[in-house]
Amino acid sequence: MEDDDDVPSLSAETFAALQEFYAEQQKRQEILDKLEGDNKLNENILFDENWQLSQFWYDEATVQALVKVIDASLADGGRVALISCPTLFVPVKRQIGDRATVTLLEYDRRFEVHAPDFVFYDYNSPEKLPPDTLDSYDLVVADPPFLSDECITKTSETIKLMAKDKIVVCTGAIMKDKVQSLLNLNLCKFKPHHRNNLANEFSCYANFKLDDILS
Repeated sequence: MEDDDDVPSLSAETFAALQEFYAEQQKRQEILDKLEGDNKLNENILFDENWQLSQFWYDEATVQALVKVIDASLADGGRVALISCPTLFVPVKRQIGDRATVTLLEYDRRFEVHAPDFVFYDYNSPEKLPPDTLDSYDLVVADPPFLSDECITKTSETIKLMAKDKIVVCTGAIMKDKVQSLLNLNLCKFKPHHRNNLANEFSCYANFKLDDILS
């Protein structure tokens, strides 16, 4: 039997770090358990907007309108990708998750709790995508986080890699020419709005008759 004096002991710093690690693990598991119990439909309650990541949640009318568009545009067994618009994930999943695949591509790793429906996405690496996402989505809905030529250009590269058919882009009205030139999308009458009023006017663009679905 070994002498107790030979048993290694943890320093105070290491012990504190371990406590912090286990506390974080427990908190994460509590979130996962809650999401599982609620069918993973409480993301908007758990997560607030992160303005540093240029996150701005849609208002309820905009969410419902886009959910209606997505629902009407997908056949049973269809696939929709939501790029940089986490505010839509839970409502869309609730509406069509039992008949279609809903994938969220998002930079904010808080949304990893929705794996395997979550794919980490950084628009700075537009081609860094899982192989099974390429040319495999019947509908791609994107809301690039920044109103810049670089952001819309790189996000458009991703959209082209993933989309088989329909495309919807919600972004600032000032990006109209870039959206139309990069993706050949038409300006819609429907305009997205946000819970917090933003100074920039936003518009919606699509390659199909989106407004007819909402009329």
